[in-house]
Amino acid sequence: MTTATYLRPGLPTPVPENDGLDKPYWDGTRRGVLLVQRCKACGTWQWGPEWICHKCHSFDVGWEEVAGRGRIYSWERAWHPVHPALKEQGPYIVVLVELPHAGNIRMLGNLLGDPRQEVRIGAEVEAVFEPHDDAKPPFTLVQWRYGG
Repeated sequence: MTTATYLRPGLPTPVPENDGLDKPYWDGTRRGVLLVQRCKACGTWQWGPEWICHKCHSFDVGWEEVAGRGRIYSWERAWHPVHPALKEQGPYIVVLVELPHAGNIRMLGNLLGDPRQEVRIGAEVEAVFEPHDDAKPPFTLVQWRYGG
């Protein structure tokens, strides 16, 4: 079955945490930009979001836009559904993408395309912003595809 989006209906809607920590990330995805935390004190990039810097423990952590390009650091072809809404969607490929222009932080996401395609460690990928405008509340996911 072909759908307009990669994410199947029926999965829980990703929303910012109640404490607002990751809200800038989700707001950025809605605008089609990738935002990552960076310490204003020491310049360290970090992912996932935290209230303090992983390196110097400063509380002066902000968000910066980064290019949605990276390389595959690791990957997994998932054959078993992790949610009932995915029971007819398998396999799918999850990639750990390293962002060299953001301190080599790593982000997880789906690799778009044929779920049985060859996956190459080190291959260049680019972010794809998948909007879900009809969801309540609306959100945008970051997926990955070969290119860059």
